[in-house]
This record gives sequence, structure tokens and C-alpha cells, in this order.
Amino acid sequence: MLNKENVLKALGNVEDPDLKKDLVTLGMIEKIDINDKIVSFDLILTTPACPMKDMLVNACKTAIKYMVDKDAEVNIRVDSRVQQNARPNNVLPGVKHVIAVASGKGGVGKSTLSATLALSLSHLGAKVGLLDADIYGPSLPTLFNVHQSPEMIEVDGKQRMIPVESHGLKLLSIGFMTAPGQAVVWRGPMISSAFRQFIHDVEWGELDYLIVDLPPGTGDVQITLAQQAPLTGVVVVTTPQEMALTDARRAIDMFSLDAIAKPIIGVVENMSYFIPEDAPDKKYYVFGNGGGHKLSEEYNLPFLGELPLNPSIGANADSGKWDFTHENMLPYIAVSQEIARNVSMMIAK
Repeated sequence: MLNKENVLKALGNVEDPDLKKDLVTLGMIEKIDINDKIVSFDLILTTPACPMKDMLVNACKTAIKYMVDKDAEVNIRVDSRVQQNARPNNVLPGVKHVIAVASGKGGVGKSTLSATLALSLSHLGAKVGLLDADIYGPSLPTLFNVHQSPEMIEVDGKQRMIPVESHGLKLLSIGFMTAPGQAVVWRGPMISSAFRQFIHDVEWGELDYLIVDLPPGTGDVQITLAQQAPLTGVVVVTTPQEMALTDARRAIDMFSLDAIAKPIIGVVENMSYFIPEDAPDKKYYVFGNGGGHKLSEEYNLPFLGELPLNPSIGANADSGKWDFTHENMLPYIAVSQEIARNVSMMIAK
């Protein structure tokens, strides 16, 4: 018989392959409506970047037709609801997950990865913010060609900043408040104070993910972030060569200290190989091969993906245009979106 009880019983046999539980137990089935032979309901995914969406939809339809009524017409409305990370206080109340991107050293493409990760998550349907935490060397103004100061509003008698919006993202950087090329000459306590303001005195609104582009090293900003913000986890970026791996190990070790203890979501290897435009079937491993895999195996961490060297990425980063439809960008964007899916699924787990 085609009724709500039997539909739920059938859907209880459909398991999320990543979360290893059935959809009913996970609370992913909502608003079941039955009208004669037509069954309609909402399938609520844990992430907008779910790579198993089509498989789950087909599995739900098959379960109902096979276990309830073979003549049923099944209409499934797919939506996503990112679950908010547990937190001890009311810091960043509208932000469900804070993801730090760390490297331990400069020059490995951490800021570019932060930008493409944020853009990829946004393109996959998430609400995303990007915070440039590199006070000494802010890169967000160049990466997005944004040079305007954030607006200020008064909330409960306190002045708060409104992030600048561009490319569907909410952006904030110390570089928005200084002249282009102006040096920020501050001591450590001032750096920590400025970063605390970015966490406590900004109206980020409702976000699924806030990506924090950390500065190189293991210093004031990293410690302040770990202590002040509800950090979901850290993505570690490295290039293949041993010099970068050594500094990436320092970043992993820092976030593993008892006083900080934040989860490492996984490792991304950047500048993994170069593919010439006139020879797309060839790969050149300019900086060596397999360093990111080696690091992830050494620390028993997920390997999230490897990004190629791509001149078009440099051009987009310099111009701030980020044309995801450009033919030369497509191989890079495909990998970037796969990394975004991997990050979101690791968080959902």
C-alpha cells in the first residue's frame, strides 16, 4: 500500500555511502506528500557539494517502486542543509563552519587555493565567506580586484564591519583598509588584536563556510584563530618538494598541540605538475612527484587532491576576474571543485 509509513520504511533501506546510515535515521527525508500514485518529498543533503546526489535520488526512486508500488510516480525535491559545527560560545553565530587554509611557508599557492576553494564551494551552491588573515601580505584585494573599504554599521551600540561582496562571496581583508602597496608595520599584539576584530566585530551573516587564508608560519594569527574562533578544521597546502613538506609538517604539528588541538581536514598538493597547452597528453613534474601523498600517509590524513600549474590561474589571480568558463581554466577548475567536494564531505562526516 502506498502510504507514508511504507514509503519511510522503504527509504530506510537507502544508505548514505559516506555517513554509513540510512536516510531516514539521518533525518534527510522531509515533507512526504502522497496524492494517489504520486509520491513527493524533500531529500535534504548534508552538503551542497554532495557528489552522491544523483545516486541517492535514483536509489530512493528504486526503493519506493520495488518495495512499495511499482507504478508510483516519485518526485524528489533536492535541497541541502549544512549542519552547524558545535561551539562553546556565540562567536560567528551565523557561520556554520570555519575552515583555515594553512601552509607553514609562503609561496605554495595557499591564497590562490583559498580563493578557488571558496569560489568552488559557492559554485556548488554554498554560502561562502573568505577572510584574508595575512595582515602583513594581504592578497585578497589583488585576487578579486577589490579596493574598497568595508561599510560600518551600528549593532547594539557597537560599530561592526560589513564584508565586501564580489563573485558571490563575502570578502574581508586588511588590504581593503590600506592603500595599495602600503606596508602594515605592526608588532605581534596589534596583529592579534586586528584579527580578533575580524572574528568578533564583523557582520558575516548566514554562511555555510568561512574560509580563512592564514599567513605563512606558526605565529600570532594561527594561535588567535585556534583560541578565538569556532574552527571546524584545517586544510594544509604543500608543493611536492621536501622544503615545502618540512614547513607543512610544522603547520600540522602546531594544530596538533594540546593547547590548540584542531582537526586537520586533509592535505592538498599544489603545483603538482604542468601540462603544456600544445601537448595536453603530457605531464611535467617540475617540483617533484608525490610529496602531498607522502605527507598525508605520514600523518594518516586524507589526501584531498593535487592541483596543476596553470598559467591561466595566474592570469585570473592577477586580474581578479576568475573566469571559470575559460577553456584553459577547465582542467584546474575540475580538480578544484573535486577538492571542494572532498572538503565538504569530510566536514559532513
